[in-house]
Amino acid sequence: MFDSPEQMVEIDILALPETTVILLASVIEPMRAANRIAGRQLYRWRLLSIDGKPVETTAGIDMPVDGAFVAGNEQNPLFVVSSYNWRRSNTTALKMALSRAARNRSVIAGIESGTWLMAEASLLDNHKVTLHWEDLEDFSARHPQIDLVKERFVIDRRRMTSGGALPTLDMMLEIIRRRQGYSMALEVSRSFLYERGGGGNDVTPAPSSVGVLDKRLFHALRLMEETVDRPLSMEQLGERTKISARHLQTLFQKSFGVPPHEHYLALRLNTARRRVIESDMSFADIAEGTGFNSASAFSRAYRGQFQESPSETRRRQSGWSLGGGGIRLRG
Repeated sequence: MFDSPEQMVEIDILALPETTVILLASVIEPMRAANRIAGRQLYRWRLLSIDGKPVETTAGIDMPVDGAFVAGNEQNPLFVVSSYNWRRSNTTALKMALSRAARNRSVIAGIESGTWLMAEASLLDNHKVTLHWEDLEDFSARHPQIDLVKERFVIDRRRMTSGGALPTLDMMLEIIRRRQGYSMALEVSRSFLYERGGGGNDVTPAPSSVGVLDKRLFHALRLMEETVDRPLSMEQLGERTKISARHLQTLFQKSFGVPPHEHYLALRLNTARRRVIESDMSFADIAEGTGFNSASAFSRAYRGQFQESPSETRRRQSGWSLGGGGIRLRG
């Protein structure tokens, strides 16, 4: 799944009865957003059920599917999505089908209670895994051969597991980061951002940032947001946030897995890319408005980040819908 980042990935999503709508959305929506932002199909998905009938969700909404799950010889990644009453689906037939699927699938992911179903099919032995915090004790007692850890999500070789809807969102952002880079993951993360009051201090500015509590770090992130046109040096940023440049580096690396200058550059280039796509501004004006001292320096940085020039982006995006929910890409 991570070997060919430029190729479109097709994912099969097996949704079990009594799955929550938000859990399904946490898998699908980041991929939809990545497609919309990129202006091309980076991800495609099929929603499957055990019997090919619509999936009964806890919200009382029957989710239409593209077909029934059949083990077959498919190599696409398989996401097993389950919320409540996973034992209802834990049949011998499903365990055998999952076991057969594991022979060919490049990756199998257990989403929330999907981890239980994978474990029951012996797909997680000697792997590091996680699942919903309420199930940790019971799971550990039932499957001592599995290395259970208290993490939001875990990616261990050809197995992925997550502990709930928001951890799954973080896991999908990590998949996007590994495939398309930090800049894309950051932009997808920001597409789900909601700020109360039209711009308060509540911000989720980076992939997998849930749990970051350091107010100085939030201040630094906010300053970066506000100064994409006139970027501050790391020393200036440190002075204004009362964090040394060295400690700022440590905080960013620990929280987001990238140094502060990489996050700053991603913000500026993502802003530039939106202007390339959504406006008719000249590239020189876009360069100036995102803190580059020349159009040529902007063009080099842009190509290095997005593997195409600003003019190529503008031409390619002219025929792609960027509004609302984007283009329907299932099936």
